[in-house]
Amino acid sequence: MLLFDEHLLDQLSAAARANPRLRQNHNLHTSPADAVQRFFNAIEPGSYVMPHCHLAPDKAETLLMLRGRLGLILFDEHGTILDTHTLAPASACTGFHLAPGRWHSVVALTTDTVFFETKAGPYQPLEAAERAVWAPAEGAPAAAGYHATLHKLFSA
Repeated sequence: MLLFDEHLLDQLSAAARANPRLRQNHNLHTSPADAVQRFFNAIEPGSYVMPHCHLAPDKAETLLMLRGRLGLILFDEHGTILDTHTLAPASACTGFHLAPGRWHSVVALTTDTVFFETKAGPYQPLEAAERAVWAPAEGAPAAAGYHATLHKLFSA
């Protein structure tokens, strides 16, 4: 048995802060081949999640906030921002469900942000067509500036 308590979330957030990518998963599924991928994801401010989509027709994505605040950005296929949402537990918007093919990214708005995510398995790394050609790749010199631009969308 695994209890989903503050201790688990604290450990996961600490691991995210220590990770160069500033995020860390805690998988509940036992194998990347499992039919359902379920995991906690801790993300810290400054972690760049390249805009992407999941093209496979069974790769809808569901996310529920556990703590912290997360900014969700939705794009069209050319990189135009269509919508933004601020997600937080016990708020007006506590999560989302995205259909396959929907371009999106997220930014952590507070430290110790943790969410639960689920999607159909098996795990498949993003293919080239699922990575936004109009956004810098993770680790590219322009990524930090682009991430800062996305983060500013939530400065009010």
